[in-house]
Amino acid sequence: MAVRQRRYSKEELARRGQALYDSSVRQQVEAGNDGRIVAIDIETGAFEVDDNILPATNRLFERYPDAQPWVIRIGHRAVYHFGARSVAKD
Repeated sequence: MAVRQRRYSKEELARRGQALYDSSVRQQVEAGNDGRIVAIDIETGAFEVDDNILPATNRLFERYPDAQPWVIRIGHRAVYHFGARSVAKD
């Protein structure tokens, strides 16, 4: 199994990934996919959508073995939510 190396800092990865998502990927995936995961190769702009991170990134690596993936949950600011959520009471 090949060891993949990150070629960008976390900050650069996030900056490029968010820019690609905002400029070209969002309009292609947002409708009907709220809450799903999109993995974007920040070098090619290629992306994969799935309910989970691993299948999305694995398909991206199948297409682009040297991909530098950035992952976001569609319709949300982050992939995961930490902490308690407020629940409205009637």
